[in-house]
Amino acid sequence: MLKSFDIYSQNNILKIIVALNLLLVGTGSLLYTNRLIRKFEEREKQYVQLYAKSIAYLYDPRHDNSGDLTFVTSEILQANKSIPAIYVDHNGNIAYPANIDTPDNLTDKEKTQFLTSVKEEMRKNKSHPPIIVDMGNGERGLVYYSNSTLLRQFTYFPYALLAILTALGVLAYLAFSSSRRAEQNRVWVGLAKETAHQLGTPMSSLMAWVEYMRSDPDQYDVSITDEIEKDVQRLETITARFSSIGSVPTLKEENLNDVVKQFTDYLSKRISTKVKMSLATQLPPDQMIKINKLLFEWVIENICKNAVDAMKGTGELRLNIQPLAHQQVAIDITDTGKGISKANMQKVFSPGFSTKKRGWGLGLTLAKRIVEEYHNGRLFVKSSEVGKGTTFRIVLNAN
Repeated sequence: MLKSFDIYSQNNILKIIVALNLLLVGTGSLLYTNRLIRKFEEREKQYVQLYAKSIAYLYDPRHDNSGDLTFVTSEILQANKSIPAIYVDHNGNIAYPANIDTPDNLTDKEKTQFLTSVKEEMRKNKSHPPIIVDMGNGERGLVYYSNSTLLRQFTYFPYALLAILTALGVLAYLAFSSSRRAEQNRVWVGLAKETAHQLGTPMSSLMAWVEYMRSDPDQYDVSITDEIEKDVQRLETITARFSSIGSVPTLKEENLNDVVKQFTDYLSKRISTKVKMSLATQLPPDQMIKINKLLFEWVIENICKNAVDAMKGTGELRLNIQPLAHQQVAIDITDTGKGISKANMQKVFSPGFSTKKRGWGLGLTLAKRIVEEYHNGRLFVKSSEVGKGTTFRIVLNAN
């Protein structure tokens, strides 16, 4: 007994492994980066504290200002080249602003107002409480500060990294899904072509039997032989459809009225006698449309058979061909069946959706794909009412 090889299960396992790896990498990167940010933030805080101590040193009357204080002004105060900071003395006056991008051409008053507004923004930041500067004699100043540009960029980095990893995860998922769909398509195409190949032998035999029956019209009724021949020709059409799956269809100029009429004449004799089928057209008799006849008949067949099933073999099936604006043509297929509920209105064209106990739910999906992808047209539910019936509309370009 042969064991089946489930390539899709392996793909799913591979996708889970990739997703877990991306999650681990993303989480690890986020934690590590946050750790670095906390250390970097602490270092900036120490810089500002040193900045504050240097101001206190300058203002403390206990220190001899006559000495060389160059190390304070040049090596400490000017060492901070990235952290925005503002010192406010005990009287509330702003002094020693550092790394604040002040607009040009401001008056002294406007500059003070601008720095005051920046200081207020810094004060609102609860994660950076102001650093107290002890000036001696009970006087205190405050140093307000905020994150440097580098630290802000560093803060956003883990989120950017997480977004990149998420995008990579989505791309990996799409790649796996695309691979799976491609594999499925290859399986279906191979199955369809093999089916067409297998049908070739019995059809050749059937055609030989039809010729044999025609050679003896006295024993075999000609009308029966004609109908059998039509069914054999129908089988040839179906075989041709299966053979063409996976290939780009060729569109040719066809008389739309004739194509639809020939098919409905064939179908009307092979559905329930309790279904009244009619065809009306407002197109000119010589109206030509570029279609693939084999595939387009498949569309009409799928919609009509769904309509007959919806009516449970009893009712009316009306086809109406009419011109539209912008050089388009519409084919309305109306039944008097059970209708489509609002909940199912968006699902009828989804693969696998079916309200029947038997069936794969692929008929309308194939029909929509043939109309929209191969004929650049549209197929949709024009109207439907539960208990009264449904109208499907096919729209084709006439130019």
